[in-house]
Amino acid sequence: MDDSCPVLLFDGECGLCVRSVRLLLKRDRKRRLRFAPLQGGAAQEFLRGRGWPTEDFESVIFVSDWAQRLVVAPLVKTDALCAAVDVTGGRLELLGWLRFVPRSWRDAIYRWVARWRRQFFGRGDGDELLREFGVERFVLSPVAVSGGCGGAAAAKSPGRWTSGRPALPCDP
Repeated sequence: MDDSCPVLLFDGECGLCVRSVRLLLKRDRKRRLRFAPLQGGAAQEFLRGRGWPTEDFESVIFVSDWAQRLVVAPLVKTDALCAAVDVTGGRLELLGWLRFVPRSWRDAIYRWVARWRRQFFGRGDGDELLREFGVERFVLSPVAVSGGCGGAAAAKSPGRWTSGRPALPCDP
Protein backbone atom coordinates (compact mmCIF):
# COMPACT_ATOMS: atom_id res chain seq x y z
CA MET A 1 0.00 0.00 0.00
CA ASP A 2 1.53 3.29 -1.13
CA ASP A 3 -0.04 6.35 0.44
CA SER A 4 2.79 8.82 -0.11
CA CYS A 5 0.81 10.74 -2.73
CA PRO A 6 0.43 14.50 -2.56
CA VAL A 7 -3.08 15.54 -1.48
CA LEU A 8 -4.86 18.86 -1.91
CA LEU A 9 -7.49 19.60 0.74
CA PHE A 10 -10.25 21.91 -0.48
CA ASP A 11 -13.65 23.25 0.52
CA GLY A 12 -16.11 20.86 -1.14
CA GLU A 13 -18.95 23.33 -0.75
CA CYS A 14 -17.27 26.32 -2.42
CA GLY A 15 -18.07 26.94 -6.08
CA LEU A 16 -14.64 28.36 -6.90
CA CYS A 17 -12.87 25.52 -5.09
CA VAL A 18 -14.89 22.83 -6.88
CA ARG A 19 -14.19 24.48 -10.25
CA SER A 20 -10.48 24.71 -9.46
CA VAL A 21 -10.31 21.05 -8.42
CA ARG A 22 -12.14 20.06 -11.62
CA LEU A 23 -9.51 21.92 -13.65
CA LEU A 24 -6.67 20.20 -11.76
CA LEU A 25 -8.33 16.80 -12.19
CA LYS A 26 -8.59 17.32 -15.94
CA ARG A 27 -4.97 18.50 -16.26
CA ASP A 28 -3.44 15.80 -14.04
CA ARG A 29 -3.10 13.21 -16.80
CA LYS A 30 -0.56 11.17 -14.82
CA ARG A 31 -3.00 11.03 -11.89
CA ARG A 32 -0.38 12.04 -9.33
CA LEU A 33 -2.48 14.34 -7.17
CA ARG A 34 -5.27 13.24 -4.83
CA PHE A 35 -7.95 15.47 -3.36
CA ALA A 36 -9.73 15.56 -0.01
CA PRO A 37 -12.70 17.77 0.81
CA LEU A 38 -12.19 19.66 4.06
CA GLN A 39 -15.61 18.40 5.17
CA GLY A 40 -14.55 14.74 4.80
CA GLY A 41 -13.20 12.33 7.38
CA ALA A 42 -9.59 12.35 6.16
CA ALA A 43 -9.31 16.15 6.14
CA GLN A 44 -11.15 16.52 9.44
CA GLU A 45 -8.71 14.09 11.08
CA PHE A 46 -5.78 16.01 9.55
CA LEU A 47 -7.12 19.36 10.78
CA ARG A 48 -7.72 18.03 14.31
CA GLY A 49 -4.22 16.49 14.35
CA ARG A 50 -2.76 19.92 13.55
CA GLY A 51 -5.03 21.77 15.98
CA TRP A 52 -6.56 23.74 13.11
CA PRO A 53 -10.22 24.83 12.76
CA THR A 54 -12.52 22.09 11.47
CA GLU A 55 -15.43 24.25 10.34
CA ASP A 56 -14.46 27.63 8.88
CA PHE A 57 -12.37 27.01 5.81
CA GLU A 58 -10.22 29.90 4.63
CA SER A 59 -7.59 28.08 2.60
CA VAL A 60 -6.71 25.15 0.45
CA ILE A 61 -4.03 22.96 1.99
CA PHE A 62 -1.38 20.97 0.13
CA VAL A 63 0.23 17.97 1.81
CA SER A 64 3.21 16.74 -0.21
CA ASP A 65 3.27 13.24 1.32
CA TRP A 66 -0.02 11.95 2.71
CA ALA A 67 1.75 9.07 4.48
CA GLN A 68 3.65 11.67 6.53
CA ARG A 69 0.78 14.18 6.77
CA LEU A 70 1.27 14.96 10.45
CA VAL A 71 5.06 15.29 10.04
CA VAL A 72 5.61 17.22 6.78
CA ALA A 73 4.91 20.94 6.73
CA PRO A 74 1.74 21.59 4.73
CA LEU A 75 1.43 24.51 2.35
CA VAL A 76 -1.55 26.87 2.45
CA LYS A 77 -3.15 29.53 0.26
CA THR A 78 -1.18 30.45 -2.86
CA ASP A 79 1.78 28.22 -1.95
CA ALA A 80 -0.65 25.28 -1.89
CA LEU A 81 -2.07 26.22 -5.28
CA CYS A 82 1.40 26.58 -6.81
CA ALA A 83 2.44 23.18 -5.45
CA ALA A 84 -0.72 21.52 -6.81
CA VAL A 85 -0.09 23.06 -10.23
CA ASP A 86 3.51 21.79 -10.15
CA VAL A 87 2.33 18.24 -9.46
CA THR A 88 -0.28 18.22 -12.22
CA GLY A 89 2.08 19.66 -14.81
CA GLY A 90 1.00 20.45 -18.33
CA ARG A 91 -0.08 23.91 -19.40
CA LEU A 92 -1.00 24.84 -15.85
CA GLU A 93 2.72 25.07 -15.07
CA LEU A 94 2.60 28.44 -16.80
CA LEU A 95 1.05 29.70 -13.57
CA GLY A 96 4.39 29.04 -11.90
CA TRP A 97 5.38 32.65 -12.59
CA LEU A 98 3.17 33.54 -9.61
CA ARG A 99 5.99 32.36 -7.35
CA PHE A 100 7.95 35.45 -8.33
CA VAL A 101 5.23 37.66 -6.86
CA PRO A 102 5.88 38.21 -3.14
CA ARG A 103 3.83 35.82 -0.99
CA SER A 104 2.33 38.67 1.01
CA TRP A 105 0.84 40.15 -2.19
CA ARG A 106 -0.36 36.77 -3.49
CA ASP A 107 -1.95 35.88 -0.18
CA ALA A 108 -3.60 39.30 0.16
CA ILE A 109 -5.34 38.72 -3.18
CA TYR A 110 -6.15 35.14 -2.13
CA ARG A 111 -7.78 36.39 1.10
CA TRP A 112 -9.86 38.93 -0.84
CA VAL A 113 -11.06 36.27 -3.31
CA ALA A 114 -11.74 33.84 -0.44
CA ARG A 115 -13.82 36.47 1.31
CA TRP A 116 -16.03 37.08 -1.75
CA ARG A 117 -15.99 33.64 -3.43
CA ARG A 118 -19.54 32.72 -2.42
CA GLN A 119 -20.90 35.95 -3.87
CA PHE A 120 -18.96 35.54 -7.14
CA PHE A 121 -19.05 31.76 -7.64
CA GLY A 122 -21.89 30.51 -5.45
CA ARG A 123 -21.94 27.32 -3.47
CA GLY A 124 -20.24 24.27 -4.88
CA ASP A 125 -21.41 20.71 -5.08
CA GLY A 126 -18.34 18.58 -4.59
CA ASP A 127 -20.45 15.46 -5.05
CA GLU A 128 -20.50 16.23 -8.76
CA LEU A 129 -16.71 15.75 -8.77
CA LEU A 130 -17.18 12.27 -7.34
CA ARG A 131 -19.72 11.44 -10.04
CA GLU A 132 -17.60 12.94 -12.83
CA PHE A 133 -14.15 11.64 -11.89
CA GLY A 134 -14.86 8.70 -9.57
CA VAL A 135 -13.87 8.16 -5.98
CA GLU A 136 -10.41 6.82 -6.81
CA ARG A 137 -9.01 10.37 -7.05
CA PHE A 138 -10.27 11.34 -3.59
CA VAL A 139 -9.17 10.60 -0.05
CA LEU A 140 -12.48 10.45 1.79
CA SER A 141 -11.63 8.51 4.92
CA PRO A 142 -8.66 8.61 7.27
CA VAL A 143 -7.60 5.22 5.89
CA ALA A 144 -4.49 5.34 3.72
CA VAL A 145 -4.57 5.79 -0.04
CA SER A 146 -3.97 2.58 -1.96
CA GLY A 147 -2.90 1.88 -5.49
CA GLY A 148 -0.06 4.40 -5.59
CA CYS A 149 -0.02 7.93 -6.92
CA GLY A 150 -0.36 6.86 -10.52
CA GLY A 151 -3.12 4.35 -9.86
CA ALA A 152 -6.42 4.21 -8.07
CA ALA A 153 -6.94 5.42 -4.53
CA ALA A 154 -9.28 3.63 -2.19
CA ALA A 155 -12.27 5.46 -0.82
CA LYS A 156 -14.54 3.83 1.70
CA SER A 157 -17.77 4.90 0.04
CA PRO A 158 -18.86 6.93 -2.95
CA GLY A 159 -21.44 8.75 -0.85
CA ARG A 160 -21.53 12.33 0.34
CA TRP A 161 -18.34 13.28 2.15
CA THR A 162 -20.00 15.40 4.79
CA SER A 163 -21.55 12.30 6.38
CA GLY A 164 -24.95 13.92 6.66
CA ARG A 165 -23.67 17.02 8.46
CA PRO A 166 -25.20 20.34 7.49
CA ALA A 167 -23.20 22.54 5.16
CA LEU A 168 -20.41 24.39 6.91
CA PRO A 169 -19.76 28.08 6.41
CA CYS A 170 -16.91 28.98 4.08
CA ASP A 171 -15.72 32.04 5.95
CA PRO A 172 -16.75 33.59 9.26
